Amino acid sequence: MLGAIGLDEGQESAYRVLVALGAAEVPDLAHRLTLPVPQTERALRHLERHGLAARSSARPGRWVAAPPGVALGALLTRQRHELEQAETAAARLAEEYRAEASEPSVHDLVELVQGASAVAHRFHQLRLGAEKEVCALVGGGSPVPTGPDGEAEGRGSAGGVGHRVVIEREVLALPGGIREVSSALARGEQVRVTAEVPTKLLIADRTRAIVPLTGRGAEPAALVVHPSGLLESLTGLFEAVWRESLPLRLGTAGSPEEFGTVPDATDLEILSLLLAGMTDASAAKHLELGLRTVQRRVKGLMEAAGVTTRLQLGWHAYERGWVAR
Repeated sequence: MLGAIGLDEGQESAYRVLVALGAAEVPDLAHRLTLPVPQTERALRHLERHGLAARSSARPGRWVAAPPGVALGALLTRQRHELEQAETAAARLAEEYRAEASEPSVHDLVELVQGASAVAHRFHQLRLGAEKEVCALVGGGSPVPTGPDGEAEGRGSAGGVGHRVVIEREVLALPGGIREVSSALARGEQVRVTAEVPTKLLIADRTRAIVPLTGRGAEPAALVVHPSGLLESLTGLFEAVWRESLPLRLGTAGSPEEFGTVPDATDLEILSLLLAGMTDASAAKHLELGLRTVQRRVKGLMEAAGVTTRLQLGWHAYERGWVAR
């Protein structure tokens, strides 16, 4: 919790215990922390450097805690000041970069990134740096490009950054695929499904894109594309695939009230998976339902829609807004 001001878990624990006791000797503190005495001493010296603890002048070997309101307040103020300075420096560098890039050379329009670590770092850098929207085409075997819950990198829709993702149908069949997509939908991200994406692709704010260059088995490499005609073409490719893909709704992403019609949330999950190309058996497996339950619910949807074929049911679902395009 105090890692933002430079304390690791052991140092934070030492400070918390010291605050609770007011003052303590090293052996007693080490016993309470269940840590070796040398490690406890190192933690105390670190706290001393940060102004969070001090050696007692009255009793040698005894340590006292600095008042949290004063000590932590000073550290937080310093952290804020350093962050403001970093933001100012980043803004100046961005201005310099834009000035230099106003008339970029041809070789500056694309950037070659090689190696698994470098490609992964660049991928996350582009995604985390997005301020408005992340668009992605995800192939089989690739994770849905959304950040983990509760972390800065998972800003997602809650942080004002929209996500539009098209995934291959194969992604739904991967272990944890349904769960991962459901989590993304629950965060307000838009996900669509297609049989196959033309290429893996991520576009951030329509100003940067990253495209893999190598296939499976080869050393990972990718192109980072800067503003150019190529970037506009990649953006157009994404939009074309997005328009032709089927929207996916799972879990809490939709409710009967939202659509103003008969199907409940489970019906909508089944319908969404069937429209994405999954069989009754596959949908039943992924939703942990019985095959007969799925078939019974599909029959109920057909009766509610007043249709006799599944093709008619799919058309009716779009007409009624059961699965919004």
